[in-house]
Order: sequence, then C-alpha cells, then structure tokens
Amino acid sequence: RSEIWRATRTPDGPASERIRPLADAIEVEAWGPGADWAMEHVAHLIGLDDDWSDLWPSNVLLRTLLIQHPGLRLTRTSAVMEALMPAILEQKVTGTEAWRAWRAIVRRHSEPAPGPGDVRLPPDPATLAALPYYAFHPLGVERRRAETLKRATARAAEIEALAAGPLDRANTRLLAIPGVGAWTAAEVAVRAFGDPDAVSVGDFHLPHLVSWTLAREPRGDDARMLELLEPY
Repeated sequence: RSEIWRATRTPDGPASERIRPLADAIEVEAWGPGADWAMEHVAHLIGLDDDWSDLWPSNVLLRTLLIQHPGLRLTRTSAVMEALMPAILEQKVTGTEAWRAWRAIVRRHSEPAPGPGDVRLPPDPATLAALPYYAFHPLGVERRRAETLKRATARAAEIEALAAGPLDRANTRLLAIPGVGAWTAAEVAVRAFGDPDAVSVGDFHLPHLVSWTLAREPRGDDARMLELLEPY
C-alpha cells in the first residue's frame, strides 16, 4: 500500500505523521509532542472540508476532469512558515534548483522528526534567521533570496499566527514582507490555507497553460489568465 510521511512543527512541538489510504478510509498515525495537534488537523490536511457542489464548469475539458477525478482535494497544512520558506526559495529559479536548495538547508540545519519514519523536520525559523546571508551561498541560494528568507524567519511567530485569521489579512501581511510578492503569497495561500481561489500571478508558465486549456490560445499573460479564471 502507498503511504505518505510528513514532518512538521506544530504549536505544541515537532511531529511526524503517516497517512495511508485504505479501501474506504484514511489511516493516520502521528508521533512526537505535536502528535495530538497533527491528528486534530488531519481533516484540513487531506481536504475533507472541501465543498465542490457549486463547481460545474462550462468548459468541457474542466467538466470532464471533474467527473474523472471525483476524489480530488485541496490540502490545508495550517503551517505558514513551512509553506513560506520553500516558496521563497522557488522565486526566479527552476523547481529543480529550488528543491535542491531546500533539501540542502533541511539536511544541514534541521533534525530528524520524532517517530519511526526516516524524515526530517523543516528547519526551525529561528535557526535560519540567525545565519548570515552568505551561509546560504554553498546551499545554492544567492543573497537576494537569502535575505528575504532571513527577514521572513525573523518574524516567524507573527507569520505563523496568520493561519488563525482571515485570508485577506494574511495576504496583506505576507505582501508587507520585503521580497515577498503576489506569486509567493499565492503559493502560501494554496499550501498553508487551502485557498481554492489563490492564483500564482507572475508565474512564467501558468498564464500560457491556462490560456491554452480554457481558450486554446497558445500564449497568455496574467491579465488574460485572470479573465479566463474569473467565472470560477
């Protein structure tokens, strides 16, 4: 059977959890000081709160995909810094470069998660905030992204608290961090808040993908993408 291991830092401390799909259920186990918190938020994490009842696209392709994938869910981790740190690393570089840098940071500046799984926790934001910017260079992160990461991690407590508030306030506060723009804030909204309406404006590929899928236009910009997505 397939399974997913996840390591996270909760308000109660670190935790790891194992999620396994069964024939008609989801089996979840958790370890560590944050295990109870993780278990309490499993429904958000696996998208059990999703309500797709109002979505019936006029676009034939989208309607077909909706029928073919009835189990599709959006996740909500409620872990804002856990989403924001790698999102900052994904700015202006390829996904391969970003995840190589994130993997290097986790291996050097984090610790194993509690429990029997071979997984490591996301770095403690305080650890990254205390590093000089040049400490990130050997890990594949140039000064601009390193300084944005340091600014964000220095405000970790304030940023993490955004999970309990309204989405518009969270977006405003994220955009107030120098170096965090609309694309990064949207990526956090999708991962941490499960926002179904977040659009990663400023993405290199996404406007072309949306324009082709919804209008069979080979090229598109952010304005055209948002116009096509407006009905949804």
